[in-house]
Amino acid sequence: MTKHILCAVDLSHIDTEDKLLRAAADLAKFYGASLSVVSVVPDYGMSIVGSYFRDGTMKEAVAAADQQLHDFVRDTLPDFGRVQHIVEVGTIYEMILGAIKKSKADLVVVGAHKPDLIDRLQGPNSARVARYAPCSVLVYRG
Repeated sequence: MTKHILCAVDLSHIDTEDKLLRAAADLAKFYGASLSVVSVVPDYGMSIVGSYFRDGTMKEAVAAADQQLHDFVRDTLPDFGRVQHIVEVGTIYEMILGAIKKSKADLVVVGAHKPDLIDRLQGPNSARVARYAPCSVLVYRG
């Protein structure tokens, strides 16, 4: 039985993520499950890249992402009730996998998109999450 659902949203595609979040909320209502929503702020990748930004830039980006995530969830699910908001920094699929463990989710809902050439070579984040997640994964194609 599903008790906790984690929905991974990409705040850079907020115009299409509302359908994904509503689908996760519908599943949570159906199962009587709790809902967490995670979004990942990519890190600089290499420390030398981060050295070109002023101190506090990443902290500001995380705070802005947290506010945007709260606003997005509130606007998309105004009558849902309590939702846990998680903002992580790092490699997207790794942070989602970490959020699964942290939130103790037993179902993850991730969005799918048409893969670009780079995705075919490296594998999209949703495919990596589906491959390595310790729980069931629903790949939503809106």
